[in-house]
Amino acid sequence: MGKLLISWIGTADLRAADCDIEAGLGPIGQATATQRYDQIVLLSNFTKDDNDTYIKWLSGKESSGAIILYHISLSSPTNYGEIYSAAVDVVSLLIKKNGADSKITFHLSPGTPAMAAVWIILSKTRFPATLIESSAVHGVCTVSIPFDISAEYLPDLLRNSDRKLARMAAGLPPEAPEFTAIIHRSEIMRGVILKARKAAARSIPVLIEGESGTGKELLARAIHDSSPRRNKPFIAINCGAIPAELVESEFFGHEKGAFTGAVAAKIGYFEAADRGTLFLDEIGELPKEMQVKLLRALQEGEISRIGATSIRKIDARIIAATNRNLIEEVVAGFFREDLFYRLAVAVIKLPPLRGRPGDTGLLIDNLLAKINEQSTNELDCEHKKISANARNLLLSHNWPGNVRELQNTITRAAVWSAGEVMDEADIRDAFLPVPTTGKEKSNILGLSVSEGINLPEIMETVAAHYLQEALAETHGNKTKAAELLGLASYQTLANWMKKYGIE
Repeated sequence: MGKLLISWIGTADLRAADCDIEAGLGPIGQATATQRYDQIVLLSNFTKDDNDTYIKWLSGKESSGAIILYHISLSSPTNYGEIYSAAVDVVSLLIKKNGADSKITFHLSPGTPAMAAVWIILSKTRFPATLIESSAVHGVCTVSIPFDISAEYLPDLLRNSDRKLARMAAGLPPEAPEFTAIIHRSEIMRGVILKARKAAARSIPVLIEGESGTGKELLARAIHDSSPRRNKPFIAINCGAIPAELVESEFFGHEKGAFTGAVAAKIGYFEAADRGTLFLDEIGELPKEMQVKLLRALQEGEISRIGATSIRKIDARIIAATNRNLIEEVVAGFFREDLFYRLAVAVIKLPPLRGRPGDTGLLIDNLLAKINEQSTNELDCEHKKISANARNLLLSHNWPGNVRELQNTITRAAVWSAGEVMDEADIRDAFLPVPTTGKEKSNILGLSVSEGINLPEIMETVAAHYLQEALAETHGNKTKAAELLGLASYQTLANWMKKYGIE
């Protein structure tokens, strides 16, 4: 057991050793002159000569106890991680040598603010200790950190390590910078990224479902780039863009002379993606007969070129994507059930932009910044900004084309707008007309009253639409349909049906 003063050596201490009148005794010299300690433990990031000079000077003071110096090599005197690690190591060693009942004092004044902050953290967490500070005016005094301040701020200081522990508990790999290209802040997208990061660490097939323009290929590339296959090829194929008669040759390759026009041997997508990732975009467009051959390649892990007699082993990780609901395609007989379950090991559903609250504004800023950056070296291009009204118009739009439509709209507005600031008129001019069907009406809340509207007709359209939807959902059961629509009874529903001509 003993009384230990533990402190970093600061520049004011070195100046005191050089007999600088303004420095006086320096923070450490003041503390040791005021209170007797059994051991004075000093940590220093200074040179050996500076340390030796200071230890010799401090040892000459009658009030000094035994001095122990630990030279600590820091990349920066403000590197919290290195400072914390060094302090923990030194204090742990001292307690081991002197006993757990040693009375420890941490000196806050010498060194950088980062060093003082670490002493405060340690005194309130791992190593209960007295905190002191010193100054030429007020001398040496004890520092009291109120409990409420500790309770409020320490969790914030430790939150990063808490997040790290949470990631480890969830079985996640370290944070993957490859996913930073997917701009988001919404909770639903955090869940998507979480699933994608878990899937990335393994070689299991991934099926990404989502509307057109939601960023399925961007997510697939992030999965590949953060996987163990990151240094191998990423081959992307649009299954709907390959002519039906060429699909097999494109996937598996062919030998010279295998068919008319095969003037040379050619490798297919599977061979090109060997040991890497094969991204099958719009997998739902794949012809039914080709689905059988794809299934065999996935099951056996081998392919055969057209016209070849030999078999080639292939190790390609499959990521498939579709804007359809594949399970509905299976039920309808358009997609093979066995292939679906082969692909749907890790299923990730990308939400539409309208289902990502909080993300649209972030994307607007990011996309506009990229447009400005890309146009920096172009002639007659101004740095574009967006007015508040124009921004609100973008935020309120439904975006049926999702992020891709948002990007193209902002790009068109930036190109066509005359001034530096894009206004509401520029954005409206950049919108593309959206075709509507019986079920897909235009944004009914976005109509301009100033141009005149037919309110009874709008009411009839809305009522008829949801009456039909509810009856279809309940297979004609009026009581259940009335409950779904918030109507009092099946009789009320019948009256609405009669009013709006629903059979």
